[in-house]
Amino acid sequence: MKKRLAALLLLAPLTVLAESLTLDQAIERALNADPRIEEREHLVEAARGLLQEVEGNGDWFVDANAFVGLAPQVSGNIFEGGACTAAKCDLRDDRYDIDGLTGWFNVQMGLIKPLYTFGKLENYSAAAKANIDIKGGDVRLQRDATVMDVKKAYYGYLAARDARLLLADVDKRIQSAIELVSSWLEEGGDAKQSDLFALQAGQALLGKYRAQTAALEKIALDGLKVVTGVGLDGEIEVVDQRLEPVALPPLSLAELKQQALSDRPEMQQLEAGLKARRSLLEANKAGNRPNLYAGLVGIVSYAPGRDRIENPFISDPFNDAGITPVVGMKWDWKGGVQRGKTAAAQAELNALISKSALARMGIPYQVAEQYYQVQGYHESVESLAEASRSSRRWMIASYTDFEAGLEKADKVMTAFQAYVVASSDYIQTTFEYNMHVAQLESVIGARK
Repeated sequence: MKKRLAALLLLAPLTVLAESLTLDQAIERALNADPRIEEREHLVEAARGLLQEVEGNGDWFVDANAFVGLAPQVSGNIFEGGACTAAKCDLRDDRYDIDGLTGWFNVQMGLIKPLYTFGKLENYSAAAKANIDIKGGDVRLQRDATVMDVKKAYYGYLAARDARLLLADVDKRIQSAIELVSSWLEEGGDAKQSDLFALQAGQALLGKYRAQTAALEKIALDGLKVVTGVGLDGEIEVVDQRLEPVALPPLSLAELKQQALSDRPEMQQLEAGLKARRSLLEANKAGNRPNLYAGLVGIVSYAPGRDRIENPFISDPFNDAGITPVVGMKWDWKGGVQRGKTAAAQAELNALISKSALARMGIPYQVAEQYYQVQGYHESVESLAEASRSSRRWMIASYTDFEAGLEKADKVMTAFQAYVVASSDYIQTTFEYNMHVAQLESVIGARK
């Protein structure tokens, strides 16, 4: 018996349970799954790597060169005949005579530590740190965009589903009316063929909108699957049973503007950008100044086919070795190039200052625009909610009178139409209101 039960369980089709998500849960999943956010986080790491590179220029570094070549063979010392006597002490003059070749092994190396760069290292480091803040702002901007995508898909799905259910309810009532009129016509009751045609035409037109809302519902749900990382093949459900208007933001317009100027990632990016540009300007100015350094410098050169000369006053590049501690100054001065770089950095700084001034004017306008939109849509939602309730009462009352033979079909269709228009307008306006609230949260820099 147990074996048979186990076999039945294995053969039974597996039921995939749909994951139910609230809006907050969908947002959290999307923020963890969106590859666009991960991409910008990698760019932050790249910016940190750039800072590490800049700061690494102030550490010890090795400047080395090594090669293997050929050198002419030489035997003996610096005198002709290999010796200097009282009778003859002539220097050799066969430097360019080649009596054979030998290998030449050469290593030149310096171990260097910058001591002072006259502001170049410090300013480039400050610019790199500001660049990290700029890239971090890009992460916040993408997180905000992801939240907006989730809300659009989530609210859009609820709106489409509510509209589909609304139209299905009206379609059911129209179908009942059609069946009632058809029975009256068959029985020779008080009904006209035009009444039946009017109801059928209304139902057909309603079918068009039902098909459109069903398609929008599927599109929105698939969008929610994609943005939350569930995937198109996954199953997902939303917890909310219907689309509801979100709460009206409690802050005043002045408070919202102030919050936007302090919390918007764009403003923080502008501040970081100004800091970076000022640092780059100072670094370019410092490019005309030298670098002080200390370290060890050495050379090893060896050619096995040549005799070594030990005279301290004679330098032999093929056989030599030495090392010494040094303190030096390196000056790479290109006046015209440095002036051009400084002028370009100054112009870019001035452009960013102008952009900052524009942002300080434009951002409060964006806040005010969304604030007034939210206020206006909030009032519209309240009015349309009442219109939807009243039109539903009208539809029910008209349909009841129609069933009792007290109302004509065209009057019923007018009530149906009013209910569909008012309720669908309420759903659409609620969706737009919720999105304007989301946009207001975005333009004030609500952290995600």
